[in-house]
This record gives sequence, structure tokens and C-alpha cells, in this order.
Amino acid sequence: MPLTLLSTARTPAARSAVPSAWGQRWHTLAPRERAGVLLATVAVCATLLWWGLLQPALTTLRQAPAQHAVLDAQLQTMQALAERANALKAQPTLSRDDSLRALEQATTRHLGTTGTLKFTGDQATVTLSATSATTLAAWLADVRSNARLTPIEAKLTQVNAGQATWQGSAVFALNR
Repeated sequence: MPLTLLSTARTPAARSAVPSAWGQRWHTLAPRERAGVLLATVAVCATLLWWGLLQPALTTLRQAPAQHAVLDAQLQTMQALAERANALKAQPTLSRDDSLRALEQATTRHLGTTGTLKFTGDQATVTLSATSATTLAAWLADVRSNARLTPIEAKLTQVNAGQATWQGSAVFALNR
């Protein structure tokens, strides 16, 4: 069938000629050719149905249990963090002297020679030099839970990425 027939099908008479032209062409095909055209049409429709509807739905169904497990783990982590935060909020505040003492003890115990502590008014500044990431994390957790202080300012830079060491300072506001 020539393409000009399809492009000129703008008038009602021409539009009715298109189906009759297809019908005439269909009837001129041998039964074997008709079966081949039907089979190809069914195959194309089945492929489009698979790609468009079934495959995405089956992929989602297959991935759902793994995604559910990941989301459950994240939920448990978030709930544990929320419980920890609530427990820290529920602790009574320490006096200024108790906070200072706990901060000094944590700094000495965890940082040793890699951290120095300096007091200025209502603030305490800890200067770090080549402190490992695990030591820094343990020190911050100890200060948060025992001294009940959180940094109001922290300027930390990674010194050595291979050894994960940090330097910088952390400033804490002391209780009055």
C-alpha cells in the first residue's frame, strides 16, 4: 500500500478508502501470510504489554521484601535514636562545676595529648590535633552523656584521610 494513500486520508471519502484498502490487501494475502501477520501482531502486542505493564509490576513485587527489610532496619535505628535522645533530655542538668569536671575527665581519658582544654568565661574550648575519628566520636559521646554538654561551635578538618585523623576545635557553653 503506498504511503500517499495514508497521507491523503483527510477527507471522509479518503478515510473510508483506507480500511477498504487494508481489507483488500488482507484478502490478497495467502492464509500462511495472514497467520504470520497475526502472529507478529500478537507478538508485538504481548511484548508491549510485558514491557509496559507486567515487568514493572513484577520487579516491584520482587524488590518489595528487601526494601521492606531495609525500611524496618531504618525505622528501628530511628526509634533507638529517639529513645536515646529522650533519655538524654530527661537527665537532670549538672552544675557548672560538675560539667567542668566531667569535661576535663573525658578530655584526659579519651584525647590524652591530642586535645587541650581552655576555659574562657562561660565557654570551654577543646583544641584537637591529629585525633582519630573513633577517639573523637567516643569523646563526644562521653561529653554528651557525662558532662551533658553539646558543642555550640565546631571547626574540624580531616588531616589524613588514610588514617582518618582530625584537627580543629570544639566550643561548649557551660551551665551557670
